[in-house]
Amino acid sequence: MTSICFVRHGETDWNALGKVQGQTDIPLNNYGRSQANECGRYLQDSVWDLMITSPLQRAKETATIINKYLDLPLTEMGDFRERGFGDVEGMTVIERLQGFPDGIYPNQESIEALTHRLVEGIRKIHHIHKGKKVLLVAHGAVINAILAHFSDGEIGSGKTKLVNGCINRIEWIEESWQIKSYNQTGHLSAFSEKGTV
Repeated sequence: MTSICFVRHGETDWNALGKVQGQTDIPLNNYGRSQANECGRYLQDSVWDLMITSPLQRAKETATIINKYLDLPLTEMGDFRERGFGDVEGMTVIERLQGFPDGIYPNQESIEALTHRLVEGIRKIHHIHKGKKVLLVAHGAVINAILAHFSDGEIGSGKTKLVNGCINRIEWIEESWQIKSYNQTGHLSAFSEKGTV
C-alpha cells in the first residue's frame, strides 16, 4: 500500500507577517527551523522509504532538517512547488484586500492547473514508488489542494487553515487515494499540552 505523508514547511518571516509567498523563494526563519526539528524527532519513530521535497528553499531546508533524523534518500519534484499567486506575492492580507477586493489576482495559477500538476505528481510517485512510505515536504496551498481534491471539497482549499509543520497523510486503498489524517500538530510544541496555544 502506497502511503504519502505531506509535511508543510516550517515558518518563514513572510508567514509570520501574513504575506503571500507563492513561488517567491523565501527561507525559513529560526522558528521554522525549530518546527522542522520537531517534525524530524516525531517522524523518526516511524518507518519511511524515501523523502521528496518541493524545490523551493523553505521546503528543501525543512526536508534537510527532518532528514538529519531519518537519513533517507531525498529528491526534489517540481510538481509540488507552491501555487503561483501572481501579482499578490509579497502582499499582506490588508494589501490584497485593498488592491484586489474581488479576490481575483492577476497572473495567479488557476486552481485547476494547480490540482492537475499535483495529481500528476502523485501519480508519478505511485508509479515509481508503489507500496512505499513516502515523506513529502510541500506548501500550504499545495497540501490544501490535494486535501480538497481527494475529499471532494469537504476539507482543504478555502476550508482548512494548515499550520506550518503540520502533518497530513493519504494512502492508496482499494484503487483510490484516501485521506487518513490532516493538519496534525500534536508534535509541535506550540500545540502540545505543554505549549502556549
